[in-house]
Amino acid sequence: MKKLTDTLKQMLNALAYADAGEYLTSREKAEVLSQISDQITKVPVSQSNEAPEITINSTGRRIALYLGSELPAEMMSYVIQTCANMRHDLTVLTFEPENMARSLLQPHDSDLSAAGIDMQLVQLSGDPISGLARYLKGRPEIAFLACKENGYLGRSYLKGTQAGNIMPIPVVVVAAGKGSPESQVVYTTEEKADSANIA
Repeated sequence: MKKLTDTLKQMLNALAYADAGEYLTSREKAEVLSQISDQITKVPVSQSNEAPEITINSTGRRIALYLGSELPAEMMSYVIQTCANMRHDLTVLTFEPENMARSLLQPHDSDLSAAGIDMQLVQLSGDPISGLARYLKGRPEIAFLACKENGYLGRSYLKGTQAGNIMPIPVVVVAAGKGSPESQVVYTTEEKADSANIA
């Protein structure tokens, strides 16, 4: 009976722990999980012909970048830094021809590779706003959409002509071209009037 009681206690603790995790931010969850994984005993890999241990940089989540006809270096620097910090990969959404989009992204290939970020280019068609919303609606792996403030989508959010809830995910409008990515002002769809510095 004692063993059953201990097992039930463990199960209830696990449920309480999982429920408590619902109220944590992503960063807090990562800290807790890393502490737990440090407590697990690691078995050393033998020196035989076994496959080497593979490190996965990605969490399976992605950040979407709305790419127009230009891509400021500060904007791409912000996206690469954010992807690396969050351990997310990158999905680039564009309505431009593929060869033009690839030529805009090509100078940043080495930075993406160095950060271990997998990039996908997705070419969309139709109206930009509804095309983006339609694509993002069925993509739960995408955390948020980043766009520049002087682009079509960014201007519509900043001027208030775009409904804040048109996109199924948060939209981050990045002020590019005014300094380093660390000092950029970022607006979200929920708090368009409020601003915060990127750390």
